[in-house]
Parts: sequence; structure tokens; C-alpha cells
Amino acid sequence: MAKSKKKLQEINASTMADIAFLLLVFFLVTTTIDADKGITVKLPPWSEEPPPEVDINQRNILPVLVNSFDQLLVKGDLIDVGQLKDKAKTFLTNNGADPRYSDNPNKAVISLKNDRGTSYDTYIQVQNEIKAAYHEIWDDESMKRFGKKFDDLRKDDQRIIFDAFPRRFSEAEPEG
Repeated sequence: MAKSKKKLQEINASTMADIAFLLLVFFLVTTTIDADKGITVKLPPWSEEPPPEVDINQRNILPVLVNSFDQLLVKGDLIDVGQLKDKAKTFLTNNGADPRYSDNPNKAVISLKNDRGTSYDTYIQVQNEIKAAYHEIWDDESMKRFGKKFDDLRKDDQRIIFDAFPRRFSEAEPEG
């Protein structure tokens, strides 16, 4: 008996490339990719003119220096990053009680200066601690005045809190 040779049927794969391409296009069109937002800081407009000389009482400046070893020096004291928020709150809410700190929250300025060797992580931690100090002060003040957290206030009421405790923050060019 002779074996009959059956011809195996081939699968037509010519349209597979078209289907794969269409699927790729579909997923590219329908997928959203989150973009990194970075640090949101509102910078002043660029100007060719030199900044005006501002005469500020040294009492109203809280100097925060960060060296290349990520150590913080605040008002001459070596502190940990975790202590910065409380130090800033004490400085901002002093109202002239302690002669080492600001005499008025409207005049108080936190001045940050980094070394070029400061790590990005420490820089972000310092920024966050300073922001947290302002937000806690705003929350405390809004609870006293309005009985609500700052974020729950209307824009007009938030403006009152901003006016009482404005965010005055200075960042100097890094050295080193």
C-alpha cells in the first residue's frame, strides 16, 4: 500500500503584520502617559535691571544654609531637617516676643541658600518643611478666625489668612 501524501494546509500569516500594526496604533492612541510635573514654583518675571536694594532688619530674616554634606545651619544652629518646620513656625509666629525671631509675620523672610554639592533629596526635604510650616500656620490661623481648615475656606477668606501670614521666601544662588 502506498501512503498517500496529504498536503498540509498553511496558515496565511500575511495579514498578521497588519493586525499587529493596528493593535499597536490603537494602544498608542488610547493610552495616556503621565508626565512628571517637577517642582511647581512661581518665578518672578525676567528683568535686565538689577533688583532693588531692600533694607530688611536682620531679625526678620531666618537664614537657612544647606552645605554639601546636607547639613542645615539655621540662625547659626546646626539642626536636622525634621526640626526645620518647628523652627520656621516659631520664627514666623513670634510677633516680637523673642528678640531672636521676627517682630512681624508680614516682615518675616525665610532665606534659603544651598551649596552646589547639596543633594537634590535634601533640597526637596527643606522646601517641603518650609511649605509645611506655612500650611500649618495657615491652618491654625484659619481655625482661630473661621473654624475651618485653610483649604476649606472661600478664596476671600484665604486671602485674609495670606495677608496675615504672607509667604515670603528668598532663595539665593548656590555657592561652591
